[in-house]
Amino acid sequence: MHTPLTPYVEIAVALPVYPTYTYHLPEEMRGQARAGHRVLVPFGRRRVTGYILGQARGAQPPSIKDVLDLLDRENLFPKEMIPFFRWIADYYLYPLGEVIRGALPSGLNLYEYNLLAINAQACDLPDENTLSALEREIVACLRKGACRLKDLENHLDRPVPGALLRAMENCGWVVRRKALRGARTRPKKAVLVRRRAAPPAGVRITAQRRAILSLLASRGELPLKAIGKEIPGAASIVRTMARRGLVELEETTVYRDPFGDPILPDQPPALTLEQTAALRQIDAVSQKGFGAILLDGVTGSGKTEIYLQAAADTIRQRRNVLVLVPEIALISQTERRFRARFGERVAVLHSGLSTGERLDQWLRIRNRDAPIVIGARSAIFAPLDRIGLIVVDEEHDSAYKQETGLRYNARDLATVRARMSGCPVIMGSATPSVQSYFNYQRGKFSRIRLSQRICDQALPRVTVRDLRAIQNERGVRKYLTPDLLDAIKETLVNQEQALIFLNRRGYANYPICSACGTTLKCPHCSISLTYHQRANAYRCHYCGYSRSARATCPQCGSGKIWHYGLGTEKLEGFLRDFFPQARVARLDRDTTTRKNSLLRVLKKLRQGQIDILIGTQIVAKGHDYPNITLVGVVCADSTLNFPDFRSGERTFQLLAQVAGRAGRGARPGRVILQTYTPAHFIIDAARQQDFARFYADEIKYRQELVYPPFCRMTLLLISGRDPARTAQVARDLGRRAHATATQLGARRRSLHVRGPVEAAMYRVAGHYRWQILIRGPSAAGLNQFVSQLLFGEGPRYERRGVKVFVDVDPLFMM
Repeated sequence: MHTPLTPYVEIAVALPVYPTYTYHLPEEMRGQARAGHRVLVPFGRRRVTGYILGQARGAQPPSIKDVLDLLDRENLFPKEMIPFFRWIADYYLYPLGEVIRGALPSGLNLYEYNLLAINAQACDLPDENTLSALEREIVACLRKGACRLKDLENHLDRPVPGALLRAMENCGWVVRRKALRGARTRPKKAVLVRRRAAPPAGVRITAQRRAILSLLASRGELPLKAIGKEIPGAASIVRTMARRGLVELEETTVYRDPFGDPILPDQPPALTLEQTAALRQIDAVSQKGFGAILLDGVTGSGKTEIYLQAAADTIRQRRNVLVLVPEIALISQTERRFRARFGERVAVLHSGLSTGERLDQWLRIRNRDAPIVIGARSAIFAPLDRIGLIVVDEEHDSAYKQETGLRYNARDLATVRARMSGCPVIMGSATPSVQSYFNYQRGKFSRIRLSQRICDQALPRVTVRDLRAIQNERGVRKYLTPDLLDAIKETLVNQEQALIFLNRRGYANYPICSACGTTLKCPHCSISLTYHQRANAYRCHYCGYSRSARATCPQCGSGKIWHYGLGTEKLEGFLRDFFPQARVARLDRDTTTRKNSLLRVLKKLRQGQIDILIGTQIVAKGHDYPNITLVGVVCADSTLNFPDFRSGERTFQLLAQVAGRAGRGARPGRVILQTYTPAHFIIDAARQQDFARFYADEIKYRQELVYPPFCRMTLLLISGRDPARTAQVARDLGRRAHATATQLGARRRSLHVRGPVEAAMYRVAGHYRWQILIRGPSAAGLNQFVSQLLFGEGPRYERRGVKVFVDVDPLFMM
């Protein structure tokens, strides 16, 4: 039972507006509506989806609109999540309704929009001879059917002046009417068939009817679709049988299955002494309620088994578990481990699901059918109540940061949600983030250290090779040192597997005209195109622009283009030619676009059907394949010189993680790390897999320059299609930011405003980008400053075609 809501409710609308609103709840809805329900409400001149947050607070305004409709039978999220949503909206300076909309499965919300149509009731339709050319085109288009203004302009391939449409409306030729769109995703329904206990006498039983009744007698109630698979034409026969009283039909909701192959159950293995001690420490923290734990374990030390057994303890206490992993590529492996241990009690949430599958998983979680949820960053919004444990695996990974829309960090939100739920959060990694290790040193996190691999497996031996020694070679020998080529050959002879890591996809990333020397660049972004041989096309990896490789140089018209640089596609060709007997596969974004393609490659690797796997950072994270004994890093410097203060941290983590894929089985592993800067301290620390040394050097550098974790940052990104207008907005906003910081005086002496400056990637997808970076000692002070800057008294900076995005705690400065 729930307490009925009083007439006035607080609602967040699913639009980019910051306040919440008070609406009147009609009497007939009060017994059904509660916090977490979606409703249809009037907003301005249209109807939109809103979310009930609870009773309205404060004095009621004199004129309050009614809620129009209740859109759910059950609330989509528990009311315990509402404070969590409010915190996110306040911290990230993002509209609360948009926070909730982004958290829910897509395709649920309703929006009202205008349709333009010919006025069928008009007495005096226009004589087309008196119309202008544009008016004739508009009328011809609308005679085919009503459409939105945007669709009309796309059909005409030109803008339609508003004054012209209003004139046609005034003449009575054209009308606007309201329509609702959205709600594309719905629960899947199925018809269940069950045999009546006492069928009526005298009904004729044909052979087909007898077969259906026999099937139901032996197997109980069945979905109508399942009967149809065994007895052709059963659907119409069953419906006739229902009318004759032989069977009963019932429509029910069924869940779409997002899982792959069936998983055999497993049994918990014997734990190492370190694992046993770790579980005791997690249990001690759990007894106290909230606590953040940094689980710092070398690669292959058995962190996943700790997650599994901690989850089992939590389930026994009738509480729920949330497990976050950074990439969809890792969900499959983690999901398999958890399903083998917990069976059907596991749900998954990630962007690789269809909209229907995602809705079904969401409903399973909300209905408490799945106490364990595994997913990528968006799973932080899973509709769980009674959370007893949150796990953030590979907590250092930058994939936890959302870079569009609501720019949240799921790792940080996991800590917030754990605190609100009064439960422990485990941050697991072999290469902890500088921020998390700093939190441990300051006493905010406790730490569990796993120093040994399970079964006393040795860490792989890492060898560094200088790429400068082969820079004048040709072909594959220009990119792979003799030591690495010999090691691959030896690995193949031993019937073992090799992993070759190159964090650059495509065939060649630097196409140059041989006649005039012009670099082929994306027309929409400040970056060169990448040549993809299999597609025979040049592509931009930022906006998706593509042009045929048959196209000529835009500068001089020459058709001869040189392809410089190395990507995974070219490397795959080199290795196939050099080792013709080897089974070579590639794993990057280009080979994993189709659904389940990633899982198929990983399955082949697990079954020993791949000898050499080439991949980008997808292969570097958390995968456990015992027969990989060799890891080759083609170029360790690829991420070292990015214009970002975290480039060293990312490079160390990436190298240490990919090195950890070697030697996880019975045979020892080795890593050959190729680099142009073998003496760099990051390379040397990665070679020794020495996080302590890396952290000691890195934290000094951060402290000297006052970078996080010694300050907090907010990035303002100004983006627009008009370069002059965008630059003007950036300069105006920058002047006010500097002036506001100066006015705050001594209270904000440590607050620094840098910029505006053009972003390192100045143009992306046709948008020109400027940045303003604001640093301060505390998140609260920085948040207050940015709120005053953007939402306080004074001019608004978003102009037509120019937007200002707020990125709190930015990870990428490009």
